[in-house]
Amino acid sequence: MNEVLLKNADAYYRLAEKKAADYFKSLSEQLRNKTYVTTVTKDIQTWKQNHIRHPFLSIFSLEKGKPDSRGYYNYIQWLDYTGKLDNYLDRSISYIFMRDLGKELNSPKTHNRIQDVVDKLKTQLLDSAEGKSEMFSMGGLYRMAQKDGVETTMIWLVDKLKTVSSNIPVGMDAEEAKRKLIKIIAGVIMHQIEELDDETSPEERTRKLDAAIRLGYSYGLTYPFIDDLLDSKVLSAEEKKQYTDLIRTTLVTGSVPELAAWAGRNKELIQFIHSELRDAFSTIKNHLQQETNEKFFEQTYVFFQSQEVDRIKDLSNANYTNEELYIPIILKSASSRLIVRTVLSAPEDEEFDNRAFFYGIYNQLADDFADMFEDLKAGTVTPYTYYMKYHDKRRDLINPFELYWTVISNLVHNVYHSDAKTCEVILDRAINGLKRFKKRVGKERYNEVMELFASGNSQFDRLIQQMVRKSDDVDFFDKLLRDHIVSNLKDKQKEREEFLDTIETVRKQINDVLHIPKINAISSINDAANYSLEGDGKRLRPIMTWMMSVNEYGLDQSAIVPLLKSLEYMHTASLIFDDLPSQDNAPIRRGRTTLHQLYNTATAELTGLYLTQKAVEEQASLEQFDAKTVLQLVRYSAGKTAEMCQGQLMDLDSKGKQLTVEQLNTMCFYKTGIAFEAALVMPAILAGRQESEMKALKKFAYHTGIAFQIKDDLLDVEGDRTLLGKPIGKDLENNNSTFVSILGIDGAKKAMWEHYCIAMEVLQELQPNTNFLKHLLDYIVNRDH
Repeated sequence: MNEVLLKNADAYYRLAEKKAADYFKSLSEQLRNKTYVTTVTKDIQTWKQNHIRHPFLSIFSLEKGKPDSRGYYNYIQWLDYTGKLDNYLDRSISYIFMRDLGKELNSPKTHNRIQDVVDKLKTQLLDSAEGKSEMFSMGGLYRMAQKDGVETTMIWLVDKLKTVSSNIPVGMDAEEAKRKLIKIIAGVIMHQIEELDDETSPEERTRKLDAAIRLGYSYGLTYPFIDDLLDSKVLSAEEKKQYTDLIRTTLVTGSVPELAAWAGRNKELIQFIHSELRDAFSTIKNHLQQETNEKFFEQTYVFFQSQEVDRIKDLSNANYTNEELYIPIILKSASSRLIVRTVLSAPEDEEFDNRAFFYGIYNQLADDFADMFEDLKAGTVTPYTYYMKYHDKRRDLINPFELYWTVISNLVHNVYHSDAKTCEVILDRAINGLKRFKKRVGKERYNEVMELFASGNSQFDRLIQQMVRKSDDVDFFDKLLRDHIVSNLKDKQKEREEFLDTIETVRKQINDVLHIPKINAISSINDAANYSLEGDGKRLRPIMTWMMSVNEYGLDQSAIVPLLKSLEYMHTASLIFDDLPSQDNAPIRRGRTTLHQLYNTATAELTGLYLTQKAVEEQASLEQFDAKTVLQLVRYSAGKTAEMCQGQLMDLDSKGKQLTVEQLNTMCFYKTGIAFEAALVMPAILAGRQESEMKALKKFAYHTGIAFQIKDDLLDVEGDRTLLGKPIGKDLENNNSTFVSILGIDGAKKAMWEHYCIAMEVLQELQPNTNFLKHLLDYIVNRDH
């Protein structure tokens, strides 16, 4: 490491440390003089007029019908019904403008921007609550990205998040890592949007938002792969030292060193992280302007070094001074926000820098308070855990809860110049934080905490607790959204696991009934058919039919077995024909030698014909359904088989020709979409569903089938042969027109996500529970084989 550069970095850190020490000294003096008691008491007396109801009025209050905020959509609708939604969103967005964007709330420009955001957000939330759209679903986010022309960037980000999540090691929380990453990206995007104005052209807006998403990801990646990783127990002590030396060298020299020999057990993990962080660092560095380059490296070094100073603290050490406890958190909480603007190369704003510097510790103390028990269990040193352990032995220790109210008083009156709205929002947030903590830990434990952190001024302490018990309208949308996202991620993960478990269970059941018994001693055709059926197929179509039949329509499992067999027989027959020398001439299918290679072309052709007739035979044996319904199903199935043959002929005729996207869509529907349609519509026929529902299912199948085919085309270019069970690059070798050959990889991905969005939107028209179809669609576009 260059010693001169390191000394320069350390010199800048000492300057930042001096500034933090001066700030802490000022706060300590205010705390010692108890000035916060008088100022905050006066602020609360004014504030509570809008938050404490008269006992008489509370009798008629609509609060009695207030739903639990965990019911996200119900809560939004209740807020709107009671006329509280506007104020709720106003304080929420105002807080974000203060915390994340460093704005002063008394600015007319800021006021107008907040109102604009509130109006748009209100419309979107109410539409989501009424089921018109899902604002924070993948489809909803993609539609939002389309409006600004950054859908390709959104697709890139989704792939990146998927890769990061899959590489989070055991011992770290993958969903939490993803949530943090998304939060950082959103923060960077917000900063970028605030830098745009009415004169920004659509092209420039798209370019800057594209950069903001990529820069947000690049900066956000440091949280799971530096901060969280070093906080975890994944790396050994030796590995942590080697890793921190690598990070420090990067920040000091401005370039990522090559990864030296790694002796620890986490070599593969570090190789992946090194590659990702190197690319992220390059993205940020290439975007930096000359005037922000130096500041970026200064702030990132301060952030990293203050984190390191804090990280190596040991809770068993009883000798840390107040300065050692608080100065690093002032530095890391401020620099984490200051970095965002340098990442974007935003114009220098001294007022923003000052507000961010003074504000950071408020947020850090609030977070540390909320996490104190988890931190104590983990042995992490924070002002709260240290005070809890040593307050009775160290009379000199500052009470962090008192300092928290001192910071609030200082912010409201010295930083934000006693602005009424700022005072309102900060007190809303403070009381809400205590209410949430009390609800989470329970009344008894909460009272113990409050007794431990009592200020010594009983009147002030009682006032705070009175506000916690009695105040209303202090909750915030970002907390509601965070809880909703966390709950959603957990629910979706559970549903996804159940979905995959069910698929595997049903797949095994289907595999068990597919074998065709010998009809006579001449068994070649049976052997050939069973060889093809025994391949490691996904059985996606019969699984779809089982799910719709049993889970959606409540049909008897045993009654639909012939239908499941018929679908897989028909599908396997189509693959046999597809692989023939006269068609695709494929050597491998489902990880095994294709039938015509193992036997001969004639046997393969006859086996395909044999399986199509077995499919019809199975459908005709649906004995537990009335004859008219079965006849309708067989007629429908025969028609779809004919259409599939037409699609395959179109495919063969297209070889060597340049197709349009419309022609490709039509061909893909006939080849793939129809099979999906049959898998969904045939159960609906047996269940006697309405034509309107079948129409929606057909539309869903159309777009799902095309999305499936586009993913296949992408996998043929980008896939892993081992996972796919067949060679890659066959489309190019056979001179086939594909979505990739016509649109390119990025264009094909955009087309796939467009069909995904339309299919998801169609599901809103369906009455049954559509979770299976949602997971099916997610599985199709995210699969790797």
